[in-house]
Amino acid sequence: MKIHAGYEIAYDCLQPTPMIITLSVHPSLRSNLLTPDQMTLHPHVPMTEYWDRYGNICQVIRAPASRITLSADFFIQDSGETDEVAPGATQRPLETLPVETLVYLLGSRYCETDRLSNFAWATFGKIPQGWTLVQTIVDYVHNHVTFGYPHANVSRTAFDTFTEGKGVCRDFAHLAVTLCRCMNIPA
Repeated sequence: MKIHAGYEIAYDCLQPTPMIITLSVHPSLRSNLLTPDQMTLHPHVPMTEYWDRYGNICQVIRAPASRITLSADFFIQDSGETDEVAPGATQRPLETLPVETLVYLLGSRYCETDRLSNFAWATFGKIPQGWTLVQTIVDYVHNHVTFGYPHANVSRTAFDTFTEGKGVCRDFAHLAVTLCRCMNIPA
């Protein structure tokens, strides 16, 4: 399937403001691009690019003390197939997890594990561990959160999404990730 994607984002900066921008198509999907996903800046400012430790392409700019608009418009090909499932996936005991994965159990700015742990254990604590537990969490988020672009809020956290029952793509992800972390599943 051919997908038309893009964005136009405007920032009003009161002073020159350094920014790290992560809006590029992930390198693993670049071969699917039908047209370049080149970001345009208005006004034009110098931009440097780097890859972060997760393989994301990041751009660094210094926005002027005025309005700056970031935009892109592109087409990308997608198979339209659903994500692969692994019903046999198992969950390892926390004490046997590789040390480098433990950071993905911690709370963060958008993933407040401390505020959702009691709910997570009360709701999902009796679900068999592994694939079934993760799928149950994802289904819960899908069934309890309403999607809508008007619900976009840059400061919305997983707990806000949980209590308000609304959000955009990243809010669904933050809530599912938080509930997985609460259940000792690195996410």
